[in-house]
Amino acid sequence: MDSEEAVGTPPTAAEGPDEPARPTIPAQHDRFVRAQQSEEFAELRRAHRSFAFPLTLAFVTWYLLYVLLSNYAGSFMDIRVLGHINVAFVLGLAQFLTTFLIAWWYARHAAAKIDPKAEALKARMEAAE
Repeated sequence: MDSEEAVGTPPTAAEGPDEPARPTIPAQHDRFVRAQQSEEFAELRRAHRSFAFPLTLAFVTWYLLYVLLSNYAGSFMDIRVLGHINVAFVLGLAQFLTTFLIAWWYARHAAAKIDPKAEALKARMEAAE
């Protein structure tokens, strides 16, 4: 084969790397519907929603407050805190800090409350195969 022919030509099945065969998942709609309607799944949803919804609402409120202060409270945002650092800069950095703290907090929450319930539900569904 010429080097010009090989450029951009995808390998055929005989030339490509050996990939393990993926297991086929039979259509089991009823099993998934039953799992979705179970109390165990409802607890999993509650564990997620009880954390995610209030925190999302709080963060969006905090973000909108920052935007509103930036637009309508310029004299407040111009107050110097230290040297050339003003309130707007401090609150802007606090937005980043808040984002990382929420992500860290959610990871801890998920590991403690969501993941164990999800694993138990997954194990139950796999055992019923």
